[in-house]
Amino acid sequence: MGTALPPLPLDEWRETKDTLHLFLQVLGKVRLAATPPLNHWWHVAYRVSARGLAYGRMHHSGVDFDAEVDLVDHRVVLRTPQDTRALELRDGLSVAEFHTHLMAALAELGVDVRIRAEPFGVPMTTPFAEDTEHAHYDAAAVSRYFTVLSFVDRVLAEFAGRYAGKASPVHLFWHSFDLAYTRFSGRKRPDLTGADPVTAEAYSQEVISFGFWPGDDALPYPALYSYTAPEPDRLTAQPLRPLQPEGAAWLGRDSGSLAVFPYEALRTAADPRAAALDFLESAYAAGARTAGWDLVALSSSTRPPELLTD
Repeated sequence: MGTALPPLPLDEWRETKDTLHLFLQVLGKVRLAATPPLNHWWHVAYRVSARGLAYGRMHHSGVDFDAEVDLVDHRVVLRTPQDTRALELRDGLSVAEFHTHLMAALAELGVDVRIRAEPFGVPMTTPFAEDTEHAHYDAAAVSRYFTVLSFVDRVLAEFAGRYAGKASPVHLFWHSFDLAYTRFSGRKRPDLTGADPVTAEAYSQEVISFGFWPGDDALPYPALYSYTAPEPDRLTAQPLRPLQPEGAAWLGRDSGSLAVFPYEALRTAADPRAAALDFLESAYAAGARTAGWDLVALSSSTRPPELLTD
C-alpha cells in the first residue's frame, strides 16, 4: 500500500461522479433482475476487482453472463460463455445513450432483461432513457477515484478479517455510491415498523457499518465513515481516532450520528493504512461498547490482542 494516494476533491469531478453513479445504477438494475435475492440486499452490490467494479455470474433468459465496469480502460464488458460485448465509457456519453447501448448489447448476447429504468435513492429523477443531461466522463478523475477505491477496499478487507461474527462482504452499493462493510451483532431490530422495504431489509438486525463515500450534497467531501444502528446512548461521547483537529469527528444527521474521517486527512497522514485502520477500530469500539456487543467473542484470531481492551 505504498503508492501515494491522489487528491479527490468533489468539486473537480462532481459531474463525472454523478454520471458514473447513474451508469452503475443502470447496470445495477440488470443485476437486480438477474440474481436471486440475498439478505440485506447483498446480491445487488458491486465488488471491487483488479480493474474496476465487477458483477459475478448472473442468469437470465437461459443465459449465464457476468459484467465488469472497467475503470482502467474505461469500458463496460459483458460476457457469456460464448461471446463478449464492450461499451466504451467516454465524455459525452449520456445516461440515455448508455442505457440504450447496454440493453442492446445484452439483447445481442441473448439476455432479454427488463428493468425499472429510473434512478433510485438519488436526487436525479429523470428516467434513464430520457437523461441526456448527465454525459460527463473525465477519465483521469475516474482513474484517481479507482486508485482510492482500491486502497479503501484493501483496508476494509484487512479490517473485516478481524471479526468473527456475521458480516457483509466489502462491496459497493449503486443506490448510495458508497463502498461499504457491515458487522452484525446477531440481534434483531424491533424498531422498524413503517420503514420502506429497502430499509427494513437492510437494517433488520443491529449493525455497525463502515465505508467510503466520494462525497455528495450532504457530505461535500470524500471520507471514511461509520455509524451504529440503532444508535445507542452515549455513542457520540466515545473517542474517535485519529484525533482532531486533523482527524475524525462525529457529525449529527437526521438519521443518526456519523463518525467521519475526511479523505484529505487520511491521504496526507504519515501512514494512511494505519490511520484508516485506527479510525475503523475506534468507530467499531465506540458502537460495540455502547450497544453492548461482546468484543472478545466477536473478535477473530487475527485481531490484534491489544485492541480487545481499546
